[in-house]
Amino acid sequence: MTTLRLRLDLTYAGTGFAGWARQPGLRTVQGELEAALATVLRIEDGVRLTVAGRTDAGVHARGQVAHLDVEEASLAALRSRDGARGPQVLVRRLAGLLPEDLVVRSAVVAPEGFDARFAALRRSYAYRVRDDEVRPDPLTRAMVLWHRHPLDAEAMSQAAAPLVGLHDFAAFCRPRPGATTIRTLEVFDWHRVDEGADAGLLVARVQADAFCHSMVRSLVGACLAVGRGRRDPGWPAQLLADGKRLATVAPALGLTLERVDYPPDTELVRRAGQTRARRAAVVPEGCCD
Repeated sequence: MTTLRLRLDLTYAGTGFAGWARQPGLRTVQGELEAALATVLRIEDGVRLTVAGRTDAGVHARGQVAHLDVEEASLAALRSRDGARGPQVLVRRLAGLLPEDLVVRSAVVAPEGFDARFAALRRSYAYRVRDDEVRPDPLTRAMVLWHRHPLDAEAMSQAAAPLVGLHDFAAFCRPRPGATTIRTLEVFDWHRVDEGADAGLLVARVQADAFCHSMVRSLVGACLAVGRGRRDPGWPAQLLADGKRLATVAPALGLTLERVDYPPDTELVRRAGQTRARRAAVVPEGCCD
């Protein structure tokens, strides 16, 4: 029987979830989505999703990506009165089953070689901070950390700059047995937003090929300590060099997975192979923050 791989693009507010990964007795993104997919596709044994980046409890996602393998017959059975079929109908029916804080924006048959986790080129996060006496906009406050006093954005940018590049981020990762903490941090900077929904906010951009556990919030936490004047701008770089675990981790609510980038379809197989080869010698760790 023919099996198809579906790519799902989704978004969720992390506040009400105990993270992405399924956990007994807890409400998780994976648990909710897999249950809904099994219902719509009428798969009694359930489905199993592979995700681009496993987010921790309270972390949001605007551009999360996952995939699942499904029998072609199950997908073909999805039809609607207006002539829609397959993935389009799947998205519609999921909208009727999933909770309001979890939305599947699109579902498509993935090209050959697509793997939501291993074929990804990079993951991009944003961390948002309101640093004045006025509380964050009530419409977006669940996605913004409130700091009552102004932060030194220039010092925070100075602190972030030396961390960009290929490093061992042991000081900024929660250790896991056998897992590597070497990563390529492509972008890490802070800027003040001038217009739009985020106007006035201090926002960090954090982008890497992959992240280890708690890495983004640890990086942000170190820079927040600098912005408050409790540490000098050279402190995060010294932590990196020393390799000693940083206890300060920024709260989850300000963090959002903004997007996951993939290579052109013709490069998917090669990219997935490269990623698997790099991680073959370590315990599979996924990606979480």
